[in-house]
Amino acid sequence: MAKIQHPLQLSSRRGFIGGVASVSAVAALAGTLASCSSSDEPIEFRYGVASGDPLSDRVILWTHAKPIVGEGSISLQYEVASDINFTSIVSSGEVMSTLDTGFTVKVDALGLSPGKTYFYRFRRGDDRSPVGTTRTLPDTSTSEVRFAVFSCSNYPAGFFNVYAEAAKSDAQYAIHLGDYIYEYASTGYASDQAAKLGRVSDPLNEILSLADYRKRYAHYRSDADLQALHAKMPMIAVWDDHEIANDAWKDGAENHDPSKEGTWAARRTAALAAYHEWMPIRSATDRLIIYRSFDFGNLLSLHMLDTRLVGRDQQIPIEDLAGLSGAAKQASATASFSAPTRQLLGSSQANWLNSQMAASKATWQVLGQQVLMARMEFPVSVLAALNPSDTSAEAQAAGSKAVSDYLTAKATPAALRTPMQLALMDPKTNPKLGYNLDAWDGYIVARESLLGAAAQLGKKLISLAGDTHNAWHSKLSLMGLANPAMAGMKVGEEFATSSVSSPGIESYLSLPPAQIKGIFEGVVDDLRWMDPSRRGYLKMIFTANEARGEWYFVSTVSEKNYSVSLGKTASFGQ
Repeated sequence: MAKIQHPLQLSSRRGFIGGVASVSAVAALAGTLASCSSSDEPIEFRYGVASGDPLSDRVILWTHAKPIVGEGSISLQYEVASDINFTSIVSSGEVMSTLDTGFTVKVDALGLSPGKTYFYRFRRGDDRSPVGTTRTLPDTSTSEVRFAVFSCSNYPAGFFNVYAEAAKSDAQYAIHLGDYIYEYASTGYASDQAAKLGRVSDPLNEILSLADYRKRYAHYRSDADLQALHAKMPMIAVWDDHEIANDAWKDGAENHDPSKEGTWAARRTAALAAYHEWMPIRSATDRLIIYRSFDFGNLLSLHMLDTRLVGRDQQIPIEDLAGLSGAAKQASATASFSAPTRQLLGSSQANWLNSQMAASKATWQVLGQQVLMARMEFPVSVLAALNPSDTSAEAQAAGSKAVSDYLTAKATPAALRTPMQLALMDPKTNPKLGYNLDAWDGYIVARESLLGAAAQLGKKLISLAGDTHNAWHSKLSLMGLANPAMAGMKVGEEFATSSVSSPGIESYLSLPPAQIKGIFEGVVDDLRWMDPSRRGYLKMIFTANEARGEWYFVSTVSEKNYSVSLGKTASFGQ
């Protein structure tokens, strides 16, 4: 029996569209309010339904049910059926909607069978929620699993066309890798078209309190396309930074000023309370710990990680590490960067992950985590020249020359290189650094330890990542920190999804997308492919012999009239 593996002891708790003939019709109707009341005190299901954290015999069901008038508690009944008409109900029970949880409702529906699709709803008398479809985890007989993978859905940046397309796909489970909401004020990040699109953030202020975070989740969940996705398939999710504040780490965030915004602990507590209320996640006693595993038969084990809050040490500024801020800061940054105690997951989570992988009998070990794990390394000569804060013609010319010089040196046989080219290719005079030290490139010892453990166990490793707003496919290789002979050894592959709506690297590198693509694919050794400019989602298909990624892109998020295309297919075989 497939079961969840969690570091804490978990606890369990116990239509208006009747006659609709297809699952697609259910998804299409999921965005409606569905309040057909004959009661004196009618209620509304304004934000649809959702399901998540499926196991082989249960799944979390979610809704938001509130009295149209007043704030009294509501006793609801949930129903899970094997048919859309609810003539064969297999699980049911009562649950309360109260002011204490902002009228959000979650329940663990028990007694289900492995690998089955079910229909579910909430009701009180004649008041009924929309109907959703969900699916349990398969048993050991499964031969294929299909995920739709998402990240970075910024409401004011554009329409959620990506969610709409995924809801129409044949994906069985949704994986959300974070930045489900953004914390900024209505005039903040990526909001320049928000008023024109009718997508101004609510509340208008940057969110800080529990009431703020609740209101922001409600605003996002009012989106019909997001409701349709949740109604179509169960979601397995983790947070990234924007569910709390930009560039978060265990003791703070870049976008949090304690002198003006209160303590970090208070803000984090409020943010996590709202997250657990609004997301269909199986919540443990300690709301900070959300790393957990899901076994899809013997085909794959999905390990959902927290690379943000539970163990991450503070990010190191790349300017300091690259020596652009002076020798003293470089020395300090270098010491911190290479310290054996520097953590991204934290020791408890890292030990838990190693134990999970060691115990797993599955063919594939899949990491569902937020930030790029692959080595996205650039030589310092290129990093120093590609300054996104300087977009002048002179700066762009200098950046292009630095890239051209390096690629020319790289393509020239060592015996034919000029002294300048030899210096460019010498790691002592022109060392390589990850361009994004908020990712695993800023935590090289921790990454080497994880990849080394997977290699020692002989596991087939896949990393799923988000965060960057662009799509990537890379190999995962060792740096050889402990054993130089193992430098470059391939351990697995990374498939990283683009964003749902947030703008990507093309928005701050003032270069044509084709040129950005050429730079990254030419300079970064472990990178196999990237897309520099499109919004979309990643569909992952797992079989016993193959892990295949399909990147789907929408033509625009600036209007509802759009097209969708398959941009790339890549696979990692046994």
